[in-house]
Amino acid sequence: MTSNYDKLIWSEGISILAGIDEVGRGPLAGPVVAAAVVLDPSQRVYKVNDSKKLTEKERKLLEPRIKEKAIHWALGEASVTEIDTLNIINATFLAMKRAIDKLNERPQFFLIDGRDLPTFLYRDAGSPLKGRAVVKGDSISVSIASASILAKVYRDNLMIEMAESYPHYGFENNKGYAAKEHLDGIRKYGPCPLHRKKFIRKVSYKDADQLSLSLD
Repeated sequence: MTSNYDKLIWSEGISILAGIDEVGRGPLAGPVVAAAVVLDPSQRVYKVNDSKKLTEKERKLLEPRIKEKAIHWALGEASVTEIDTLNIINATFLAMKRAIDKLNERPQFFLIDGRDLPTFLYRDAGSPLKGRAVVKGDSISVSIASASILAKVYRDNLMIEMAESYPHYGFENNKGYAAKEHLDGIRKYGPCPLHRKKFIRKVSYKDADQLSLSLD
């Protein structure tokens, strides 16, 4: 991936450009995690790409390189309870807001992956941040792609850790997504505290009535 998209913005005198992306909107379990990354225009991180197009090994190799060469980077989460309460879109924006607020400096501009452009105030002060929503941004913006890698590596590691506490669902393999091993675990053992109740209710099971009882 080249950084040409970002270079156009850097060339306008914007040096504190934050790339923002999230991981975990679709799983049945676990938080949604967002990352905000401000890259140094003079530093290039080779082989950065959309985290979904990289292998686990490639992501783990790139993660420390991104952190080392970034001017700022931060992570934010929204919990399972917040996802169930706010809905996944608003919880995603909350995770992004938390990541932005953890940056050491107010971004001059931000790029966010997707079609929706939320309104963000840096640490709830001043005017709204200027930004742009970029469709398939994680494939064309090195800043967004870097954020996607940091968020993905962090969330994957978190779900692997959670598998030790909740061993019946294969979180170390499926990271909370609706894999067969995961669904079989829910059918047999019921949901655990990491499960998103509203997500699970929307999944069609042959024993859905029994499952819904354990969710109340």
